[in-house]
Amino acid sequence: MDTDKIFTLDYWVSFIKFNVVGLSGVVVNEGVLLALTVSGVYYLYASVLAIEVSIISNFLLNDFWTFRDRRHGHIVTRLLKFNGLMIIGLAVNLVILFAFSTYLDVHYALSNLIGIGAAFLVRYWLSIRYAWIKEEEDLVEPQLNGSAPIRP
Repeated sequence: MDTDKIFTLDYWVSFIKFNVVGLSGVVVNEGVLLALTVSGVYYLYASVLAIEVSIISNFLLNDFWTFRDRRHGHIVTRLLKFNGLMIIGLAVNLVILFAFSTYLDVHYALSNLIGIGAAFLVRYWLSIRYAWIKEEEDLVEPQLNGSAPIRP
């Protein structure tokens, strides 16, 4: 991403929308984590499921709201691509969850929130860089008769 794009309104609108979606994902993640652990599921296993549920929830909200103008291809392809990229965030989250809970004796729910926070910037960067790509050439449609391209 070019640094001059950071100063555009479009960038900040999508960044704010991404944050709103992310906050909803935190609620989904923590809710699923707590529900599963209360029902007896080991906290690391519960976290993997909670993260995956929040990834799917975030994908759907981002796909239909935040990055609607950047969608390319079939929704299943986009979901698989997004999910694959978010595995990096899942790994960051789990490492922090485990380390803080095991070695620093921080409650798993708080460790999970710290892990979510650490993975946030990585997830945003991966989302705009690889999941919902918006390239200049995507905005140009060639004419059939060989004349100059049409710009929307």
